[in-house]
Amino acid sequence: MAKGPTYRVAFRRRREGRTDYNLRKRLVSSRKPRLVVRKSLKHLSAQLVEARVEGDRVLASATTIELKEFGWKGGTGNLPAAYLVGFLLGKRALSKGFETAVLDLNGYPITKGSRLFAALKGALDAGMQIPHSDEILPTDERIKGEHIAKFAELLQRENPAKYQSQFSKYISVGLQPESIVQHFETVKEAISKKVK
Repeated sequence: MAKGPTYRVAFRRRREGRTDYNLRKRLVSSRKPRLVVRKSLKHLSAQLVEARVEGDRVLASATTIELKEFGWKGGTGNLPAAYLVGFLLGKRALSKGFETAVLDLNGYPITKGSRLFAALKGALDAGMQIPHSDEILPTDERIKGEHIAKFAELLQRENPAKYQSQFSKYISVGLQPESIVQHFETVKEAISKKVK
């Protein structure tokens, strides 16, 4: 570590790699609310946040845990769940009069078609206007969970024991993984009807 009378110690959050203050300054100076997307292994949360001098203020939020209220039985750490969280947040933001935002990923690596961009696509499909490139968004087939359904069908044919093990949580709640696309559409429609 550097020493001397002119050395300036960086902010703690910068030293820990948790906040990029230059990026935050650019996002805040846009004077638009930020769509903040954060993920863990099993869950994803999305918030519409407004920067203020006294601190950030959350205008609307949604998490994968809330999807159960709309009938979601699938996993909460996959692309369809991430999309539905973004869609739910978008509907809530629009109902409160917020139509535009900028995306804030706070240091997550930019990976084409990731869960973070599935949440962005959900907010866009809800009607929000967020600057983005269409190339980075996941395909509609992956958002609906067609890749999960195809894998489940293949696994059930080739290795039924592994199928039972891999999809035990789906089966225990009464959802056949092969029908996740129809289930996705049902939950999306429920969100559209309940949140206006």
